[in-house]
Amino acid sequence: MPAKTKKSGVKLRLDTLTPQDYQELSKPYVPSRPVFKNCMRAFISGGLICVIGQGIQEAFMAIFDMSSKEAASPTVAILILLSVILTSFGVYDKLAQWCGAGSAVPVTGFANSMCSAALEHRAEGLVLGVGGNMFKLAGSVIVFGVVAAFIVGVVYAVMGWGGAN
Repeated sequence: MPAKTKKSGVKLRLDTLTPQDYQELSKPYVPSRPVFKNCMRAFISGGLICVIGQGIQEAFMAIFDMSSKEAASPTVAILILLSVILTSFGVYDKLAQWCGAGSAVPVTGFANSMCSAALEHRAEGLVLGVGGNMFKLAGSVIVFGVVAAFIVGVVYAVMGWGGAN
């Protein structure tokens, strides 16, 4: 099916259009990306999430007299809870639009991806909707983590590293 281009008025056959031709034709219409601004936003927002996490951990250490190792788990749980609450109210998605990659700090970004999928499919029911679709995006991450941990564990066992001494 022929189509006219704006510049030359020449008819172009879309079924014979190569990817290189398409890139050349679409280049004037692609908006420029503010890479430096996006990097700074990601750096600042990701750093701010980590500072909040560090503040929560310091609070657990000061208030409950925990070591840093003991305070790590409840800190992660609080960050996950905050991420899920903000996602449920639609705040996290708006923050993520501004923050870009900075909002993908592993714990909060992972919680957001699971909560978003659960909210999106809640009308289909708890089992088939929420349970069946919650892991669509996060499932590959979970599988990779389990497989990588297994492989590292096998390597450690074979090499004799770690374990009880």
